[in-house]
Amino acid sequence: MSRDDDALLAEARAWVEEDPDPETRAELSALIDAWRLDELRERFGAPLEFGTAGLRGVVGAGPSRMNQSVVERTTRAVAAHLLASHADATTLLVVVGFDARTTSRRFADAAIRVLTLAGIRVRHFVEPCPTPLVAFAARELGATAAIVVTASHNPAEYNGYKLYGSNAVQIVPPVDADIERLIRERDAPPTATAPATAEPFDGDIVERYLARLDEERPGGDRERTLAIVYTPLHGVGGVLATSALARAGFTDVAVVPEQAAPDGTFPTARSPNPEEPGTLALAVKLASSRGAKLVLANDPDADRLAVSVPAETSGYRALTGNQIGVLLADFVLSRTTWQPRPLVVTTIVSSPMLAVLAREHDARHEVTLTGFKWIWTAALALEELEGVRFTFGYEEAIGFSVGRGVRDKDGIAAAVWFAELAADCAGRGETVLDRLAALHRRHGLWASAQHAITRRGPGGTSELISSLDVAVKMPPTTLASRKVCNVVDYRDGAENRPPWLPASPLVLVDLGTEGRVLLRPSGTEPKLKIYADLRRDVTTADDASWKSESALESDARAAARELAVHVGLEA
Repeated sequence: MSRDDDALLAEARAWVEEDPDPETRAELSALIDAWRLDELRERFGAPLEFGTAGLRGVVGAGPSRMNQSVVERTTRAVAAHLLASHADATTLLVVVGFDARTTSRRFADAAIRVLTLAGIRVRHFVEPCPTPLVAFAARELGATAAIVVTASHNPAEYNGYKLYGSNAVQIVPPVDADIERLIRERDAPPTATAPATAEPFDGDIVERYLARLDEERPGGDRERTLAIVYTPLHGVGGVLATSALARAGFTDVAVVPEQAAPDGTFPTARSPNPEEPGTLALAVKLASSRGAKLVLANDPDADRLAVSVPAETSGYRALTGNQIGVLLADFVLSRTTWQPRPLVVTTIVSSPMLAVLAREHDARHEVTLTGFKWIWTAALALEELEGVRFTFGYEEAIGFSVGRGVRDKDGIAAAVWFAELAADCAGRGETVLDRLAALHRRHGLWASAQHAITRRGPGGTSELISSLDVAVKMPPTTLASRKVCNVVDYRDGAENRPPWLPASPLVLVDLGTEGRVLLRPSGTEPKLKIYADLRRDVTTADDASWKSESALESDARAAARELAVHVGLEA
């Protein structure tokens, strides 16, 4: 046994001694007793860090997994950070919520216990609830911070920990780095002389959330009788989403019965990610039997929205996040009478088409890094600096923010707004796809595609990062027969960009007026994502048809695959 093995085993035994959960203690002890050194190296190789949407990982023992010990250590660091930055602990308030995953309630209870023992007052949800509701509560109450235990759309074996700051936006640097430093240094907060209170929410916060949606959704006398099928995918959005739709006047809403109740094992969905093929099969089946004109789906914590609509010939067509985003942006901006000038924000990996739409509506447009923490950080800064007013934000991973009640993506508000959009289309004698084609005729046909490469185990992440160097130092000359004009490495030059575009492992391969391709390692999984967005002009109605869009999308997929091969991740 090498000296490194001795150190690894000592670290693992020390973790077992401090682990408060008997289940993960036994799991790790069994690995130690069996000398499963490779497995232990993976568990102790790289601790979970705050990524695009907080901490997220497979549930299990050790610092690289999600478990009660990680939650408690993280929350102690959060408490220490809050106490160090506020002279009066009695002014602190943290909101805590959790989703319906099998470990979420236990992890949330652990976070509440740590906070109250540190003398920090807590308001908490007693039942699983949507992430947007927690974010709304944090803003509504002026909380110092908020914690949501959720893994969003990840498979059942995952869980996570989202952290919001005093502005009700997910934390960004340098706060995340300071908390991670406190975790490493084990700088626990002092124990209060008496525990602070932990007060549960009642139904009032739900009513306040729904009332805010009522205030912000578009008015008008459009007919709202179209048949809708909705699924929460075994998540926590069902009651709130159907209530919001009913208050907006949509009475013909059928919920997929097999997926209506919260269930963190997701028994009818191999993956609860509504973007993945087949996940909405039950919803589409119900829609077909009812002749529904719209299928809406939230992911398990209800912060994202997927949409399917009747296809051009038969069946249903799933819209991409970019298609939903540009449709919603056009609809929201066309009904915006707010002053001053409206602001729309999107992430750098989302379709560039939003910039074109913003110009048409005389809106201010801004681009950020991936994640709504950056979208809302930019929104608040630009509102103060330029006097604009945030109106809409989106990212291609079916995340949308309409209005100002929730400073994060909100799949429930987006569902109501998209239902209003579909009703508006129906009232004008057109379909949602007709409206999308009209946008393409005005602004050019855009098509997007993604390609993902996963590398698990030791060395996997470094291999993915190394591929960025290849793209920068030896860029391809063409992708999908389109000339490469330039390559931008977002790991450098941050001093010349706004704060919401800091140094980041992201490379953009510029194809000029015909589009671009980007490489970005995932912030929550051992995966490299390649995003391709291609454009071409549209001259006739037929050029905006599904066939033309499908052909351009095929080119985008080819461009993404060619780049994966070029950087050595695929043969």
